Order: sequence, then structure tokens, then C-alpha cells
Amino acid sequence: MTPTFSTTSLTSGPRLLADVGGTNARFAWSAGQGAPIEHIRVLPCASHPTLQSAMHAYLDSLGLAAPLHAAIAIANPITGDQVSMTNHHWSFSQSAVKEEFGLKTLRLLNDFTALALALPVLPAKELRPVGGGTARREAPMALIGAGTGLGVSGLLPDGAGGWIPLQGEGGHVTLPSATVRERLVVDALTYMYGHASAERAVCGQGLLDTYNLLRKADGLAMPGCRTPAEVTAAALAGSDAHALEALRMFCAFLGTVAGNLALTLGALGGVFIGGGIVPRLGAWFDSSPFRERFETKGRFTPLLQGIPVWVITSEQSPALLGAQRALEGLA
Repeated sequence: MTPTFSTTSLTSGPRLLADVGGTNARFAWSAGQGAPIEHIRVLPCASHPTLQSAMHAYLDSLGLAAPLHAAIAIANPITGDQVSMTNHHWSFSQSAVKEEFGLKTLRLLNDFTALALALPVLPAKELRPVGGGTARREAPMALIGAGTGLGVSGLLPDGAGGWIPLQGEGGHVTLPSATVRERLVVDALTYMYGHASAERAVCGQGLLDTYNLLRKADGLAMPGCRTPAEVTAAALAGSDAHALEALRMFCAFLGTVAGNLALTLGALGGVFIGGGIVPRLGAWFDSSPFRERFETKGRFTPLLQGIPVWVITSEQSPALLGAQRALEGLA
């Protein structure tokens, strides 16, 4: 089954593929339609002043000529020619990028929309199950994942064997709380940022903020852990009670939001978890509060209990595959 992004395909010419997040930009190359994805490189966004400079650095490092086509999956809504990233300072004009590189085709899409396009072709060995029953064929699929931000997307069946990918910003829905400690964190995040979105807690910075807020509430002097990675490491090692509470709360929040998404989309085809954080938690995630909170939906708990969840464990960014599939569906 292939995505119904459009009705015709590019037939020839090399293409540049990119998966651009708030921290890293992953670039890859494909020699033509149906050709394998190769020459994958990860460039830190902070090391390059603009997207274009990162693109040039990638091409120059491999001695590649300018591509004819490009597809860029980026952690941002795409609403017009001008793109300004939510979690990084890069800002650019699509038409200017197309002109600078002499591109015949440039496709910009949300990074989680690109990841969603890859879901139907991800091999089973790259999906680790986290509870639930059996996915229903040709039913909606949901996608959520935490990293620098919180990405959300999904696939809807088009009724003809293909899929319609969603382009939205579901990571910015209002964050719900279910316990006294969670309400403490949500209230504090609201005070800090003006709006406590799901992304404010379910991302790297959100994990660190939650940890610091819990310590402050308990009267502990700062600092403790200084980075999200330190919080995660301390939690997994069991060496810091507040780090463990913060990581468990992170998983609980993620479960609540993922369950809301599954109900909204009717995701009987399953829920997929991407992003950079959860796959690194390994089997610890399975015993976290995630699944319990995913299923705790009152009268609809039995429905949620039957929906399978998978953690995407691919070593290569599946969003690059999704970008390739989106590009090959363009005229």
C-alpha cells in the first residue's frame, strides 16, 4: 500500500532527502526513483547558521552535485512559502531554497507527517510492541514521539488501498493532569510559559523542567541533574528519586496524550511511538506508567486496551523514507 500524496511520480534525477529537527538535521541521498537511501549524515543544527548552509555542507562533504529534487521533513508546520522553525532559529523561504540549489522540485512537509508515511512499510523487526491486541487492517494509525519537541501525526485510509497523512501540531494541545503532583507541574509550566501544552512536559526540556519543579516543590536546592540526558540516566540507574519521578511522569503524560490521540483518530490500526527519547528507554518503558495511562479512559478503557502500541526502533530515520515516498508521489 502506498500513500496517496498525489497521482504522478518523478521519473528521474537524484534527490536530496532531509529530516530536520530542533537539534539535528539528517541528510541522505537517493540516485533516482526507487533507488536506495544512502550517504546518511547527521549534522547538528547549531553548527550551521541556516538550513541552506547545512545542505551545502552535506553535499560538499560527499562531493555530490546539486540534486534535481529535494524533500525536506522539518519539525514545523508548513503553511506557506516562509518557514520559521518552532524549536530552532532557522528561517527560510521555500522558493529561495529552490532557486539557490536549482531544484526542479522541492517538497516541504512536517517531520512527523513524513514519519507517518513510512509506517506502512516499516519492517516488524523495527517495531517493539508495548501491549494491546491486534491491529485492524486498513484502520487509522496514530503517531506520536518526543525529542526536542513533541510530534504528532497519523494515517487515514483513503478507501482505495492508500493512505492520507495528517499534517497537524497535536503536540501543542493543552496538557491534562491526573494527580496532585502532575497538577503541581502543569500549574508551574503554565506560569512559566503562559500555556502548558503537552510538548512543554513531553520533550527533552520538559523532562528537565519537570525534574526541577518537583525538586523545588520538595524544598531541594538547585542544581541536581543539569540536562535531560542526566535526568534519564539517573532515573534508569535509580540514583535520584526525583529523576525517577520525573521520567515516570513524562511517560504518564505521554500515555494520556497518546490515548487521547487514539480516541480522536479511532486508531484501531495501532499507535506508533517515534522521536528520540522513548526508543532509548528500552524495556524500562514497558513497565512505566505509559500503558496504564494510555488505557485509562473510563467507559472506553476496553477499547484502548485492545489497541496495540509499538515503539519505533529503526536505526535509520524513517522520516527519510517518508520524505522519499512523498517526493515520489509528486508531479
